[in-house]
Amino acid sequence: MSNSKIDTMSVNAIRILAADAVQKANSGHPGLPLGSAAMAYELWANHMNHNPKNPQWANRDRFVLSGGHGSTLLYSLLHLFGYGLTVEDLSQFRQMDSLTPGHPEYRHTAGVEATTGPLGAGMGMAVGMALAEAHLAAVFNKEGFPVVDHYTYVLGGDGCMMEGISSEAFSLAGTLGLSKLVVLYDSNRISIEGSTDIAFTENVQKRMEAFGFQTITVEDGNDLEAIGKAIEEAKADTKRPSFITVKTQIGYGCPAKQGKASAHGEPLGAENVAAMKENLEWPSQEPFYVPEEVYAHYKELIESKADAEEKWNTLFAAYCEKYPEQKELWDQYYNEDAAQKIYDCEEYWKYEEKPDATRSLSGKQIQKIKKLLPNLIGGAADLSPSTKTYMSEMGDFSKENYAGRNLHFGVRELAMSAIGNGIMLHGGLRAFVSTFFVFSDYTKPMARLSAIMGVPLTYVFTHDSIGVGEDGPTHEPIEQLAMLRSLPNFHVFRPADATETAAAWYSAVSSKRTPTALVLTRQNLPQLAGSSKEALKGGYILEDSKKEIPDAILIASGSEVELAVGAKAELEKEGMDVRVVSMPCMDLFEEQSAEYQESVLPKAVRKRVVVEALSDFGWGKYVGLDGAYVTMHGFGASAPAKQLFEKFGFTVEHVVAAVKGL
Repeated sequence: MSNSKIDTMSVNAIRILAADAVQKANSGHPGLPLGSAAMAYELWANHMNHNPKNPQWANRDRFVLSGGHGSTLLYSLLHLFGYGLTVEDLSQFRQMDSLTPGHPEYRHTAGVEATTGPLGAGMGMAVGMALAEAHLAAVFNKEGFPVVDHYTYVLGGDGCMMEGISSEAFSLAGTLGLSKLVVLYDSNRISIEGSTDIAFTENVQKRMEAFGFQTITVEDGNDLEAIGKAIEEAKADTKRPSFITVKTQIGYGCPAKQGKASAHGEPLGAENVAAMKENLEWPSQEPFYVPEEVYAHYKELIESKADAEEKWNTLFAAYCEKYPEQKELWDQYYNEDAAQKIYDCEEYWKYEEKPDATRSLSGKQIQKIKKLLPNLIGGAADLSPSTKTYMSEMGDFSKENYAGRNLHFGVRELAMSAIGNGIMLHGGLRAFVSTFFVFSDYTKPMARLSAIMGVPLTYVFTHDSIGVGEDGPTHEPIEQLAMLRSLPNFHVFRPADATETAAAWYSAVSSKRTPTALVLTRQNLPQLAGSSKEALKGGYILEDSKKEIPDAILIASGSEVELAVGAKAELEKEGMDVRVVSMPCMDLFEEQSAEYQESVLPKAVRKRVVVEALSDFGWGKYVGLDGAYVTMHGFGASAPAKQLFEKFGFTVEHVVAAVKGL
């Protein structure tokens, strides 16, 4: 192996900065950055199209660090390649309000493509980015004008490969032949508890081969030439995604820690950092020191990077001139406000006056939205006939047809959600994913990442209660609504009829920084006379009492709003005048002004009953100490839905009794 002196110095600069940052913070993970520095440098310097002067360039290659604990690798690269991270930023690693948090955070630090912390998540999101690239290329590219033409690189280690999400995601990537996905596997055979032999002895390459990947092995993780050759080999395969195993040593360069588990997740120690600098023949022991010639070399690399974007800008300008209608479409795809027009579209809010399941009503809205938003793409975890999420006449996304807008994720809810995030992170597309509500459990870790990143992915969850019926308790959600409602920056919308379902979809596709879950029924519900676009406020008065101060307030969501309306009519016969509040989305209600909230739920009215065929957890703030609950307190059962609603007390009589019992 004969790396040139300046290349060796440039690789070691990444290592030194990473080790110094962890040491100064006295917290962090030096092992991955020290071991992976060479492959990261070779990729960023010689193979990746990116322009530090414009981190948002649409046709840049994407780089995702799936092993997010090794964040100082990424921060060192961003500093050296001129993305605006300073030495001061590196010295503030893991400190309050710094640009260098413990795990990379999307939108927080320029050049970070995804928030990665949970291992394997970055692998799934990278598949989504590659999928988005393939779709956009199919939509926009013309002969001689490859305006969408870039790679997605993702780097992760043994932990990422052990997590099930990577297998789910890569199985699909191989099936779809996403050839512009290149996985760099930092194979150092060490995990936190020691050698990977204690729990992970499978042949990873054989598994990836079985998924349909080209597999390449680099025996020496410091051999830049071999790494470069492997990356080019990966790019040359236009039929399969590629998996490059790079054999590295964790903590490389630090004599006392190299190859040991202790290098993974703790600072090396001041003496070991000094010994490492000596071992790597670094010219200074001063923390964060990088020689001028190394900065000069990186500066040359940065200048050369700008050329790629300039060439693309010229190509794109010629493309727009030759295909003005495509330019118009491009602007629509990349317009964050594109969904605003839906609100004013009369056709969008029309519906048939007949009972219908909100999953079916949702399906009808999707057919309308697909025309208004040509960049809407999505699908289900093998359930589109049930979740009603199939877009007619839009084609199926497959190896043979990347232009298709219907995605078939297979039975892979966790990867589906990560891929949905990746599609949204890529830019240009509006994605939705879908499954049964009870299996939102399988999507939760990635839904949480959607919320943290501020990525407005839409989750369509159907079969939302004991209304599932015969499938029984394993398929009947109870606590899931409370779980998702407890997520910060996440809208959970459980509509009661066609108008509220239309509002839910509009809210979801017009959201800029908040993901949305649409929670929908299997069973038919009536169209309610009092429902309106007010549903966009999250909670509103559906039917009011004639009194200024109602005798009581009934609050309900989804299928139970109908029960509240029925109970109001019964109570009226007995001289009680109550208000019915529909609460399709607590989160949006919380975002309204205090005055509005008081107008809907006046503090003076303490007699309140909530009706919802799920757990009562989380309703206390609206029900108060004097209120009552008509909710679920255990798991469901296997029987026809109608019988279950009666068995568990979801009847008008029971709601009336609850109000009278206050």
